[in-house]
Amino acid sequence: MAPKGKVISCRAAVAYGPGQPLVVEQVQVDPPQKMEVRIKILFTSICHTDLSAWKGESEAQRAYPRILGHEASGVVESVGEGVIDMKEGDQVVAIFNGECGECIYCKSSKKTNLCGKFRVNPFKSVMESDGKCRFRNKDGIPIYHFLSTSTFTEYTVVDSACLVKIDPHASLDKMTLLSCGVSTGLGAAWNTADVQTGETVAVFGLGAVGLAVVEGARTRGASKIIGVDINPEKRIKGEAIGITDFINPKEIDVPVHEKIREMSEGGVDYSFECAGNMQVLREAFLSTHDGWGMAIVLGIHPTPKLLSLHPMELFDGRRIVASVFGDFKGKSQLPFLAEQCMAGVVKLDEFITHRLPFEKINEAFQLLLDGKSLRCLLHLS
Repeated sequence: MAPKGKVISCRAAVAYGPGQPLVVEQVQVDPPQKMEVRIKILFTSICHTDLSAWKGESEAQRAYPRILGHEASGVVESVGEGVIDMKEGDQVVAIFNGECGECIYCKSSKKTNLCGKFRVNPFKSVMESDGKCRFRNKDGIPIYHFLSTSTFTEYTVVDSACLVKIDPHASLDKMTLLSCGVSTGLGAAWNTADVQTGETVAVFGLGAVGLAVVEGARTRGASKIIGVDINPEKRIKGEAIGITDFINPKEIDVPVHEKIREMSEGGVDYSFECAGNMQVLREAFLSTHDGWGMAIVLGIHPTPKLLSLHPMELFDGRRIVASVFGDFKGKSQLPFLAEQCMAGVVKLDEFITHRLPFEKINEAFQLLLDGKSLRCLLHLS
């Protein structure tokens, strides 16, 4: 590691434009400022949010050059002034939805897991303390941050509110998945829905987040977990993790919600929309049981299209809510999830489908584009 307080030169995968191959090059990483931490990334992975940002699918994601990535684990290299809950050498996981612990949101107990300052913000591309970047390329040009983390680099600087210290005995490669996908899906089942033994669930979209919902419902003892996906290959992975039934909308001649109502005595207790598709969201809503069903939105919807929902449909007792980061308060609650993973209560191995060295990051992107991977783990050491 470089001397503390000094600029570090390291490799990073830099995005210079939408859809362009990432450029693995040397960048300069400044030391952490007040309430910031510089970490050495050991593992990082790619999710569909990174893919969407790389494509430039929304205005919020079009700041260039930029270092993407928001799922990662590593060790603390140095800490800035005021950081007291972490020290050099601590194992940490980066989180995009931070927790300062001091604001009215963070002190709200179970009302919200958002933070006044460090909640997820796709428009934010600089550090909170001074509005500047901590990265520069070889020409001295500032490189923008992404989702408060920027993990496609050997070293990154993040606000301490966006780092979670975890058990030093935890396997860091697996802990990487807690940065986003697994926590989001599993938390939606545990926290947002609070699935109970014997209840029924439908999951629309069996990517990593959807399968994490399946894992969460399985650990809670759901009696029926229906997986819905247009890719027939998702049935195999879904059954390995815990789905009890599978529906391919292309293979049935009735709307999906009608099929689910038929399979679940009038509808499931909870449905989870993980596809980012408006029509799929409506089907998820209608697939829940009259009187008490809840549809949970997890998919990212970048288009300006609005949900087709008549207010009177809500008088049937069905509800629709969204879940950010699985309603986990990252710094205070993620260590417990890590413990559950270490104890084997939550199984993470099925989510890691590929492993590649960091310099093959563009190959990892292609695997996700082609629908061949759930999580490709990139190792930087």
